[in-house]
This record gives sequence, structure tokens and C-alpha cells, in this order.
Amino acid sequence: MTLAVAHSGAGADLVLIHGWGMNAAVWREWLPHLEPHWRVHRVDLPGHGVSPWSGETSLDEWCAAVADSVPEGALWLGWSLGGQLALEAARRGWARAVVAVAANPRFVQAPDWPWAMELGVLDRFAAELRTDLDATVRRFLALQVQGGAAAGATLRRLRRALAQAGVARPEALEAGLELLKTVDLRPALPQIEVPLVWILGGRDRLVPPALAPALARLRPNDAVHLLPEAGHAPFLSHAMAMAALMEGMA
Repeated sequence: MTLAVAHSGAGADLVLIHGWGMNAAVWREWLPHLEPHWRVHRVDLPGHGVSPWSGETSLDEWCAAVADSVPEGALWLGWSLGGQLALEAARRGWARAVVAVAANPRFVQAPDWPWAMELGVLDRFAAELRTDLDATVRRFLALQVQGGAAAGATLRRLRRALAQAGVARPEALEAGLELLKTVDLRPALPQIEVPLVWILGGRDRLVPPALAPALARLRPNDAVHLLPEAGHAPFLSHAMAMAALMEGMA
């Protein structure tokens, strides 16, 4: 399946993958920092934005759909759930490098993995989707900015991006939540041979900043950056700092 992809800029290929419930419009305000150095490819995930929905539910299917729609050998930057797709692409050898932004190899807590969300949080979102889809997505957007610097401005940017293409299909939202609940890429990390860069927010309520030392233990050679004042969407709240972290990767 071919997904909707917007292209802009010039330079090395950079694939941008949004997070749960969003669409490719979320990247527009960050583009001026990227387009002088990169040929940017902004993907709408299956059933999100203007991309079609054909019943894809697994991480393999979502990742393959992205890979089929973008140039080979690009750098993949994934935000939140998009970060897991980028990591899977790296494991498969489809990406030359990965930048994982506010991403977690396992988004739900386990006895040996406290640096994640409680499963009940995602279960509640899944239940609420079936009764009030729009309100559930809006509440998730608000949760993403809680505690971060410039939370109000960041939330307005997220809402504008969502409004440009509308809420994703309910089936796609349910599938994305199930991925957040079930995917565990920790065993795959040692198999990834390309460079990984992790960017985390020090005030992120969804991906705890305490994840940073855990990642350093799992992959000692990776670059792990923590933006102390950022929440879950640092490319919106700290656009220049994010762009600076990517310098030299083009």
C-alpha cells in the first residue's frame, strides 16, 4: 500500500513519521529548520491524514507501508509511536540511521521496565475511543504537553495540525493504541547496526526522562539527548534545539 507523503527541501533524504492520532501536518512549523539541509518526506500513517486504510494492524504492516512510500536508505525520524516504526525500519535495514524523538522501545511498564506509561492509561483511551473519539484524541493531545515549557502554545500547534487533516479513522486509532500497548522492541535493539539518536524531554509525561540512562545501558554507543524543559513534542516547543541536535547527520 502506498501512503500519502509530502515532499519539500533539498539534500539528503529525511523521513518524518508522526505519532499516534496525528498526521504529517504536525511537522510544518519545523520545516524551515530542515529544508535547507534535507529532502524531507512527511508521511501520513495508515488511516491518518489523507493516507488510505486497508486494515493494517501490525507493526510489520505499518512499517512496510512507510518503507514502500519513501526513498530507500533515508534517515528516519520518528516521533512517539513513529519512533517505534523507525526502529523497526532500522532493524530491517531500511533506514541508514534513526532519530527517535520522545519514543520508547516499550511504551508500557513491566516489572523490569518502569520507564514507561501504566497500561491502564492506554486501556482508558481505548475504551473512550468507542464512546467519544474526538474528545479522546483532544485529551491525548493535552496529555502530551502537560508539564512542558510553553505547554499552551505547543497544544495550539498540535490542534492546528490535527485540524488540517482531521481525526484519523477510528480503526487506525485503535490499531495504533494496540501497538503502543503491545510492541516491545527491547530484544531488537542489539540487532540494529545503524546509528541511533534518542531525543527525550525532561518534562515528558508519556516517556519519562529516567528512560535516558536505561537506553544508555541498552545501547552504550547511542547518542541520548535530554532537553530538560521539553515535553512530549520537543520539535514544536524547542525547534531550534532539535535542529541543532541533527546538525552533521545530513
